[in-house]
This record gives sequence, structure tokens and C-alpha cells, in this order.
Amino acid sequence: MSKALARKKKIDAKGHQAAGLLLPVIDFFYPPFRKFMPHQTFRYAACGGGNQVLNLIIYFISYNFIFKKEVWHLGFVAFKPHIAAFIVAFIITFPIGFLLARYVVFSDSGVKGRKQAGSYFVIAGICILLNYGLLKLFVEGFHWYPTPSMMLTIVIVVAFSFITQKRFAFKSVG
Repeated sequence: MSKALARKKKIDAKGHQAAGLLLPVIDFFYPPFRKFMPHQTFRYAACGGGNQVLNLIIYFISYNFIFKKEVWHLGFVAFKPHIAAFIVAFIITFPIGFLLARYVVFSDSGVKGRKQAGSYFVIAGICILLNYGLLKLFVEGFHWYPTPSMMLTIVIVVAFSFITQKRFAFKSVG
């Protein structure tokens, strides 16, 4: 067995192990929502919601305390603080979101892991553009506060993300 295949199997085993710990906790809270949404949608809402809460916390801390509401200069490019905070939050929450989607929400997907990752990355790229555009519109165009703007952006992008992930990245084969 190649080193890459052994590494992939080890990652898959850890992913399934983590899912085995998370699923009973998530599913415990599902019964009251059974009338309103399918099980998979609830799992997505729980995982995605938790990841987005983490995203928002990282965004808030980055915007207010790391970038201190000031433009971030890299020499050849400068980022406004709300965009720089978005980038930091995304770098942290992107891999977490993929792993939750792969092992917890869409674990029944028949799509191979590499293809899932590629599709997820493309969808995430579109989500980045949506996030960027909506934040620019809300903060710079409408002059709204950054944190509430990020909250509204999250709602819009999460809805788009769920629909596209379910239909493309993690579609059930069969």
C-alpha cells in the first residue's frame, strides 16, 4: 500500500471516528425539528451553524482585536479590516466545514473524496466571491456595521452553499 493511500485511510478513519462522537449529540436534538426539516438538513444546520458561529467569533476577534479596524498592508496589496478578518476566518473554518460535510452531513454520498474536495473547493470559491461582494455591498455600499453585515452575509451564503453542496459536491449516487 502506498504512503498516500495509507494516509488517506488514516484520515478517513479519524473522520469517521469524529463523526461517531458528533452524530449522537446532534441527533439527540433532532426530534423537536422532525416536523419542520429532514434529518440531513438538520445535521447541515447544526454543523454549518456551529461552524458559522466559529466563523463569526473569529471574524469579530480578527476585525476588532487583530486588525483593530485598520487597513492591513502587505506591501503590494492592502485589505480593509472587514475583508482581512473574513480571510482569517475563512482559512480556519473552510477545512472544518469540509470535514463536517464529508463525515457528518453527507456521509452517505457515493462521490469519491477527491472529487468531493474539488467540488467543495469550487463551491467555496463561489462562496468567497459572494461573501466578498456582499460584505463590500453592505459595509461600503450601505454603510452598515461590519459584524451584522457578516451575519446577514452568512445567512445568504449558507443557503446557497447547502443547495449546491447537496446537488454537486456530496450528491448521493444511485
